[in-house]
Amino acid sequence: MQKVWESHSVQETAVLAPEIINFCKNRRIFAIFGDLGAGKTTLIKAMCQSLGSADTVTSPTFSLVNEYLRPGGKIFHFDLYRLKQPQELREIGFGEYIDSDEYVFIEWPELAEAILPSETVKLELTHSGKDTRNISLFYA
Repeated sequence: MQKVWESHSVQETAVLAPEIINFCKNRRIFAIFGDLGAGKTTLIKAMCQSLGSADTVTSPTFSLVNEYLRPGGKIFHFDLYRLKQPQELREIGFGEYIDSDEYVFIEWPELAEAILPSETVKLELTHSGKDTRNISLFYA
């Protein structure tokens, strides 16, 4: 499955978040790709809000993972930018989070791609103009 959305602002991205979640019913793992400043954390923040989380969403650059509460469960938000070796994923218990049946959002997922389950939703954020971003969604 593939779909592309276009966003011209943070506000438009926030409006798209519930649509993306609804488009991916029964999918819990989201790998979010994009350059620095592409809007990965902004999109994740909006997706968390659309899932009912009232927690403050920030990039877990130094903690590697943030946990947010949502009605009926949790959301795990990873930023793998600082990791250099696949064994570091085992050291932080990454597989347990993936197997938790909770929502998992992963920024900079390249290092984990080989171990992500086939049902993972891949979102790629790219600049397509000064204030325009494309959000491309792919899943099997």
